[in-house]
Amino acid sequence: MKQVMVADNSRIVFVDYVRVIACFLVMLVHASENFYGADSSGLAGNVSMLQNEANRFWVAFYDGTMARTCVPLFMVVSAFLLVPMKPGTTMHSFYKRRFVRILPPFIIFQLLYTFLPACLGSWTWDDAWNGLLMLPFNFAAMGGHLWFMYPLISLYLIIPVVSPWLEKAKAKEELTFIALFVVSTFMPWLHRFVCPEIWGECFWNGFGMLWYCSGYLGYLVLAHYIRHHLTWNRSKRLCIGTVCFLIGAIFTGWSFWIMGTPGQLIETPMLEWSWEFCTPNVLLATFGAFLLFTCIEQKQAPSWITGISKLSFGMYLMHMFFLAPIASIFVNGDQANPLIPVYLAIPCIAILSFICCVITTKIISLIPGSKWIIG
Repeated sequence: MKQVMVADNSRIVFVDYVRVIACFLVMLVHASENFYGADSSGLAGNVSMLQNEANRFWVAFYDGTMARTCVPLFMVVSAFLLVPMKPGTTMHSFYKRRFVRILPPFIIFQLLYTFLPACLGSWTWDDAWNGLLMLPFNFAAMGGHLWFMYPLISLYLIIPVVSPWLEKAKAKEELTFIALFVVSTFMPWLHRFVCPEIWGECFWNGFGMLWYCSGYLGYLVLAHYIRHHLTWNRSKRLCIGTVCFLIGAIFTGWSFWIMGTPGQLIETPMLEWSWEFCTPNVLLATFGAFLLFTCIEQKQAPSWITGISKLSFGMYLMHMFFLAPIASIFVNGDQANPLIPVYLAIPCIAILSFICCVITTKIISLIPGSKWIIG
């Protein structure tokens, strides 16, 4: 895709739209979780329960069909912008630039999600101190959405390694890798429905045959291929993008709907059996969605889109501080009978959370040194 729409300030216009929409979709996902989680937090934990048919359908629609592409879209955007590295960029200079931007805010919000709940009485100070001891090993217990930072960091770590290959690779060579990645996306299904260990996996070896061709690295190579080798015109991208998104998204929503029986407890991994971000259906929907975004031909995005795009990282980091209390108001202690019908409650929770995050990050951005807080 040689014709990338770039504004006068060298921003890629459609990428700003991707960031804004993907950020909202993250909140739509977490708003939906309040209507099938079976633990005390209200969010989807290890066990889930759908209270009625309305919750079954609308969670499948919003969380699965509409929003499941949110994380892969962020990954594709990062790779689209960063790969291959600019000429003369060394591994260490790349690491310094990327990690100085994301690690300080990440650490600050890890601490906030650890200690602020104790200040508010959501858990004890002993829980907070124990949580602090675990921070070097994983995300804060009250900040489950921060899991995303670790795959993002891993993507940054591998970019200097794969970038030289991608600079020289031919389109067919990249397609070969992408084909292997596509095969690897069936592994979650094989693990769940065929055998928990496949292709060399066993208790003494967790690295199966396609380990090095799987995961978010596949999205990285896909992003590079789209930008540098995909020559489809706008009409073709619009057509194929629409078909791919609809097929992938509808299957994703259906996969949740078919497994959920109202009133029955079910293990969340079984209910979400096809919601992992590296499954064939999510990959197909993400590919289609990204192609559709590339069809945006504006020479410059509206200032509010550009502004929110610049704030999106901080919005992602903080959004659960707003979403959880907003959701508790709408759910009103009864998932089956929220304050307003569930088909309105889920988007309202997401929209209000989004607005609160925009306002808060904008205010913080006016403070000197705000980049250390919100990136």
